[in-house]
Amino acid sequence: MEQLNELLQQRQAKVAGYQAAGINPFANDFKVSQNARQVLDAHQADDTQKLEKMDVVYRIAGRIMAQRDFGKAAFLQLQDGSGRIQVYVARNQVGEVAFEQFKKFDIGDIVGVSGAPFRTKTDELSLRAGEIRLLTKSLLPLPEKWHGLTDVETRYRQRYLDLMVNPDVQQVFRKRSQIINLMRDFMVANDYLEVETPMMQPIAGGATAKPFVTHHNTLKMDLFLRIAPELYLKRLVVGGFDRVFEINRNFRNEGISIQHNPEFTMMEFYRAYATYHDLMDFTEELICHIAMQVCGGLIISYGEKSVDLTPPWDRLTLKESIVKYGDVEQAVLDDQVQSLAYAKSLGLELSEKIGHGKLLAEIFDEVVEPKLWQPTFITEYPTEISPLSRKNDDNPDVVDRFELFIVGRELANAFSELNNPFDQRERFLKQLEEKAAGDDEAHAMDEDYIRALEYGLPPTAGEGIGIDRLVMLLTNSASIRDVILFPQMRPEAG
Repeated sequence: MEQLNELLQQRQAKVAGYQAAGINPFANDFKVSQNARQVLDAHQADDTQKLEKMDVVYRIAGRIMAQRDFGKAAFLQLQDGSGRIQVYVARNQVGEVAFEQFKKFDIGDIVGVSGAPFRTKTDELSLRAGEIRLLTKSLLPLPEKWHGLTDVETRYRQRYLDLMVNPDVQQVFRKRSQIINLMRDFMVANDYLEVETPMMQPIAGGATAKPFVTHHNTLKMDLFLRIAPELYLKRLVVGGFDRVFEINRNFRNEGISIQHNPEFTMMEFYRAYATYHDLMDFTEELICHIAMQVCGGLIISYGEKSVDLTPPWDRLTLKESIVKYGDVEQAVLDDQVQSLAYAKSLGLELSEKIGHGKLLAEIFDEVVEPKLWQPTFITEYPTEISPLSRKNDDNPDVVDRFELFIVGRELANAFSELNNPFDQRERFLKQLEEKAAGDDEAHAMDEDYIRALEYGLPPTAGEGIGIDRLVMLLTNSASIRDVILFPQMRPEAG
């Protein structure tokens, strides 16, 4: 810390020196005409002789990331938003005064360079500076090894520094942007209308989760940051928008882990006159399309293993998956007493009063979910844990729903929508009973949504896809904090 303070004081002194000499250390009058990548791409095929015959000058700006000093000349590694380029700065090219000023520049300073392209003796395409100017004085030094910022806490808290010195991190977030754009384009190409629904809602609906609460002073009412946009999107289907989607931020007042952040991004969409079977096919098409563009193929690496996204993906009912991975007979799962005994044999501590549907979900989470490495659709979820899903016509104990699992984690949740207002009211009432019994995540009653259903929701299927988790998958990232620019963190230690 003492060394850092000393360096800070040295650089602050340089700022004072520049200002005393009439030089603005935070200038904003340098016009940039190209970036580093454009210069490199324009002359990648040009040899030394061809470059010497050219009469072209580029104006670029960026941060000094490294420097090799040879007395009367120096080589810089200059980095801008497009990448890095080498710059040669010589006293006889930029002039005596400018070169003396340049000698005071530090690693991390942002400079403007005007120069011509040439190749060095080692054949590296570079710029020969005819002008170099300080644009922004960096007061804090970069990590000594600019390619080696490894402290996780520092990387997440100071993401600007992480992006600055770790090119691989920049690539993750460029891919994230690409994934979202590909997703949006795919939806629009399939006749979906992009919409926006409220982030602050009077009722926390659309999922079973604990919300964040805020207060509106003028209206004198509490509002909830949305846990899902579902009920508003389905209102739009009632209104006549047959295909809608929203790339949205959701907020859930829950734990933080490598899979969970309190603020996260999803794409949620609804299609009238479709079933959850249609959405399984559509999900395969969507994710495979994105993977092909981002990864160049359907067999990708995640951690030390591979994932094969080639369709068709496995499809199992929830009970079938427990039988397959849990070493248990179907008859055990059909009986409440035997199911509870089996759950306890797994080490699960559950109430004797737990509903059968919730019990099966707990067993699934324990014995199945971690083993679903290759893409797998799990169907026929218990009605008890699916308050917004349509009951199956042949078996009312389950709903027409699926969840998609890849690399042992849920990536998407979808179902044929419950559009029977009588059934919906009964399910909301059941959720209220559970809330009164202490379940903070139980769904609240939403009278306006029921009223919308009473006007008539067409047969509809809807789905939510976790964008953060999809980005994790397609960028081989181990933690959700690696794909969120500014993840939620504990307060910094004083």
